Amino acid sequence: MMQTDHVSELMNQMPQIGRHIAVGNDIVHLPTFVKSLNPLFIRRSFTKNELDYIKQFQDTHLRYASTWAAKEAVYKALKQANENVKLWWTDIEITRPKPQGKPTVNICKLVKPPEISLSITHDGDYVWALAVCLY
Repeated sequence: MMQTDHVSELMNQMPQIGRHIAVGNDIVHLPTFVKSLNPLFIRRSFTKNELDYIKQFQDTHLRYASTWAAKEAVYKALKQANENVKLWWTDIEITRPKPQGKPTVNICKLVKPPEISLSITHDGDYVWALAVCLY
């Protein structure tokens, strides 16, 4: 038996759990993002908890960009799961229990929010976020 046949056989034996996966991602070019960062954008896009987190750091631009990329990735995953979902940017809250801790997602308007796993990274002038939504 070839290895791919073995994998297929194992997959067929797994119980079907009746759930779907939606993926969203976003990449932010930091120098371009900084040019659009103004008080109106900040007020419309970030929650008080997110702002409290961002203000802990010397380089707030990087934190704004990473939080924004995460929100965009989550929004894209949610829209794949349900194209009719209506959310404001502040309805999606990215939280971290400690500086540089594992990010979590709170969706305040959804009665039963889906499970969302989130990863955020940055390198040089780019910030990238990936959200995986189980629904």
